[in-house]
Amino acid sequence: MKTIPLLLMGCGGVGRQLLQHIISCRSLHAKQGVHLRVVGVCDSKSLLIASDVLTMELDDIFLTEVCGVKLKGSSLLTLNNYGECKVFSNPEAMRKVIDIAALLGRSTGLAFIDCSASSETVGVLNRVVDSGCCVVMANKKPLTSSMEDYDKLLACPRRVRYESTVGAGLPVIASLNRILSSGDPVHHIVGSLSGTLGYVMSEVEEGKPFSQVVKSAKSLGYTEPDPRDDLSGTDVARKALILARLLGQQIDLNSIKVESLYPKEMGPNIMPVDDFLENGLPLLDKDIRERVEKATSNGNVLRYVCVIEDSSCEVGIQELPKTSALGRLRGSDNVLEISSRCYSQQPLVIQGAGAGNDTTAAGVLADILEIQDLFH
Repeated sequence: MKTIPLLLMGCGGVGRQLLQHIISCRSLHAKQGVHLRVVGVCDSKSLLIASDVLTMELDDIFLTEVCGVKLKGSSLLTLNNYGECKVFSNPEAMRKVIDIAALLGRSTGLAFIDCSASSETVGVLNRVVDSGCCVVMANKKPLTSSMEDYDKLLACPRRVRYESTVGAGLPVIASLNRILSSGDPVHHIVGSLSGTLGYVMSEVEEGKPFSQVVKSAKSLGYTEPDPRDDLSGTDVARKALILARLLGQQIDLNSIKVESLYPKEMGPNIMPVDDFLENGLPLLDKDIRERVEKATSNGNVLRYVCVIEDSSCEVGIQELPKTSALGRLRGSDNVLEISSRCYSQQPLVIQGAGAGNDTTAAGVLADILEIQDLFH
């Protein structure tokens, strides 16, 4: 039986779902000859670890308790009297994480999982990689930090996995890596990488007002609590940056041209969210309707996409042929078209659910199992 020690950072929706997947897949993994030994979990305030990280683990009953506590919005500190575990609060918790990585890196190895949404984790991740451990990320922010941080993080690419940062569980990164490692140059990528904006653009195409569609998306749970987090395009820009860097572009987030779907004067620092939903959004209907009509008259549709070419990367609304994979997109799926020498006549199309805690966590779990050859 091959054992992979595992430390999880981030117990939000994706982190909790990952723990549940690990628990429910125990018998499947046993058949595959793998055991995932969870030695610790941490949130933004604290760290819980097994009393001996070299030999012990947080058992499945305890991990289920962790999921319950975090689902209620409580701190991991409430579990400090439960079972055989040690509890550390920040900043000591982060120092302890680095100590564990150094200890296990020299002996059993460690898979360090970042399911947080923090931009502060890149320093810890770099220290963990330096200790000889593996890193698996659902968190996009470390990969969209400075070029220096990015290069340092990926100095040992075999030990770093980040499939779930783009397209949740879809094999986007894996497919691109296969194409690139075969020497097939990728010259064009166009993708709808936001389930929220995919839904919004396909609904306005039906003639519905933009403001009504955004409110519907919010009530369906497709958007963030403040829909401007989606409408700004920043999340799509982060995903585009990860893909552009994978293709070799030495660029930062601020070099990507990003089209926001609301003007600066309606920004979160100026207009409260309720005011934006009631009074700001309806002012945007006319412009979007005119753009939809213009695209329709050209036989095209509008999609909010990232476009990555040789040395450029931009994010925003584009007119695309109705008959293309992106033109046929309906609802909240992600779609990515990759054109290369081998895929020149017809692009390689990757499509499917590109969001959701379940799908994202499944992608993280698959990444963990992919690095099992690096463990004893």
